[in-house]
Amino acid sequence: MARDSKDPVKAESQASSDMAKAELAKQEVDHELIRALAKLLDETGLTEIEFERGGQRVRVARQGPAAVAVAPLVRAATAEAAPLPSGGTVDPSKHPGVVTSPMVGTCYRAPEPGARPFVEVGARVRAGDPLLIVEAMKTMNQIPSPRTGTVIQILIEDGQPVEFGEPLMIIE
Repeated sequence: MARDSKDPVKAESQASSDMAKAELAKQEVDHELIRALAKLLDETGLTEIEFERGGQRVRVARQGPAAVAVAPLVRAATAEAAPLPSGGTVDPSKHPGVVTSPMVGTCYRAPEPGARPFVEVGARVRAGDPLLIVEAMKTMNQIPSPRTGTVIQILIEDGQPVEFGEPLMIIE
């Protein structure tokens, strides 16, 4: 006996198949987004970036030489920090006046290219004064001074990629 096309078992199977296809369509990878994030990794020198939108999360990470390229850049910037009167430099991770990056991005010391930097070593700052800018996803975020004091070390170069929590400068 031939089955009717309105058979409930067949209809349920078809509905289940349609739901599975719809779920797969939702999970399709946005290749353009991945390419854009990979390009952002190249531009900033970061090793990893994660993006979430509409319940879909994309993480792009790089391993190997790119990570090695970032470390010497940070060390070179630290080596150029201003020496203290005692002749040594301050370990940024242990200093109470360290200013750290609140986000991943590119750090700029001046409000625009060619302009004077916000602060120099030896500058006196008040709480809330702008210290630098961190650009993240085409948004310029001013980083204010968390305290009043004197800038004793600047640990980054203009245009340097920075990670979340990375020491940027020290205010004493």
